[in-house]
Amino acid sequence: MISIILVPLGFYYVNWSKSGEGAGLYSRDWKPDEVFAYWNPDDFYQPVKSVVGVFKGEECINCHKGVTPGIVKDWQASRHSKADKKVFCSDCHGDNHENLHMPTPKVCASCHTVQHQQFVDEKRYGFPSHALAMERALDAKHFVDKPKAEVTACLQCHSVATKCDSCHSRHKFSAAEARRPEACITCHSGPPHPDDETYFNSAHGQLYLKEGDQWDWSKPLKKGNYPAPTCAYCHMDEGKHQVADKSIWKFGLKQINPLSSGNEIKRNKWIKLCSDCHDKNWSAQQLKAMDAERKKTWNKLYQAEAILKDLRSNNNLFPSTELRPPYPGDTKHSLIQRERIGFFEGQASAFYNVSPIERDYFNMWYFGNLGAYKGSAHGDNSFVKKWHASMDENLKDIKIKAEQLQRSEKIKTNTKIIKDIWHKGEYTEFNQENN
Repeated sequence: MISIILVPLGFYYVNWSKSGEGAGLYSRDWKPDEVFAYWNPDDFYQPVKSVVGVFKGEECINCHKGVTPGIVKDWQASRHSKADKKVFCSDCHGDNHENLHMPTPKVCASCHTVQHQQFVDEKRYGFPSHALAMERALDAKHFVDKPKAEVTACLQCHSVATKCDSCHSRHKFSAAEARRPEACITCHSGPPHPDDETYFNSAHGQLYLKEGDQWDWSKPLKKGNYPAPTCAYCHMDEGKHQVADKSIWKFGLKQINPLSSGNEIKRNKWIKLCSDCHDKNWSAQQLKAMDAERKKTWNKLYQAEAILKDLRSNNNLFPSTELRPPYPGDTKHSLIQRERIGFFEGQASAFYNVSPIERDYFNMWYFGNLGAYKGSAHGDNSFVKKWHASMDENLKDIKIKAEQLQRSEKIKTNTKIIKDIWHKGEYTEFNQENN
C-alpha cells in the first residue's frame, strides 16, 4: 500500500525537480549561462529575433557569405554541399528564422540513422559513455554548488551527448578530421583522463607524431589503412559510433571483476583488434598486465579507505562534518551528516569541504588511480610508474596524518574559529548569491 503512494510521489518529485530554469535533477537550484545554449541546445537554445522570415537554403548561403563567410567556406568544403541533393542550412537549422534550432543528434539522425542508433545504443553500457555524458554532468551536485562560469568547461566536453559537432567540427563535419587523435583529445586530456599524454608518449602516439601528417585520413578505419592506431581506430571499430562497448575497467573509476562473462567477451574483442598489428598472445598479455596494474592500484586505495573509515568510526576526522559547510545539494541541518569516503559513498563530494587527509585520498583515487590506469591502457609505462609513486606518497602521508589525528586532542579546540573559516569567505558567499 505504501509503495502505491510513494512510487507516484517519487515520479512527481523527479519531474518537478527537473522543471526549473536549469536542467537535470537540480534544475531549480541553478541558472544557466548564455553559452549553455550551444552546449545543451535542446534545453537552452533560443533563436534570435533580429531576422524575420522563411528562407530557402540558397538564400541562407547568399546572406551568410557576408555575415559568416568562414562558416560558408566550411560548408562548401563539406560533403553536404557536394551531394546530389545538397544539404543546406535550412535542412539542419530549419527555414523559419524566428524559430531556428541547433542540429542536435536527433536532427542528424534524420539522415544518419545507423550512426545515431549506434550512438544511442551506447546508453545500455551505463556510465561513463558519450551518450550519457550530459546527463552525468547535469545530475551532479556540483552544478548546484559552483558558479556556472566554473562548470562551463564541463558542459563544453559533456555536450558530446547533445550535439555531433564535438567530433565533427561544424560546418565541414569531416570524417577525416574526426579520425585524428586531436578530435578526441580536445576533451580527453587533463588530470582525470590524461589520454593525450599517455597516447602521445606511447609507441603508437610517437609514430603518429612523426608520420601522421602524411597519412591518408580519408580512408576508413579498417585493418591495413593506417600504420598505427589512433583513438578512433581502437575505440570505434571500423567507424562504429560507439565507444563504450569494449570498456572493461569502466574508465578506471571503480573496482570490477575483469573476468566476468561480459568482460571476457570484451577482452576477446580487444585481442582481435590488437591482432590487426600484433601477435594474438602478445595482445592477451597486455590485457593481463593491465589487470595486474588495476589490482595493485585498488589494494592501495582500499588501504587508504580502511584508515579513513577507522578514523571516522572513532570521531577522529577533523574538521568533522559538524564544522564544515554542507555537501553540495544538502542543507546545514541534514539529519544525517557523515563524511563520505570511497567510491560508493559519493566520490564527487571529495571535490569539496574535505579535511586534508581526505584530500590525500581523493588525490590517490582521482589523479593517481586514473593516471596509472590510462598509462597502462595506452602503453605508457612511464605514466604507470609516475602515478604509482604518487599514490605511494599519498598513502604514506595518510598513515602519518592518521597517527597524528588519533593522538592529538588540540585539534578539537577552537571549533568556533574553524567553523567560521569553513562557512565564510569571499568564494563561498559569492557562490551562495550567484549560482
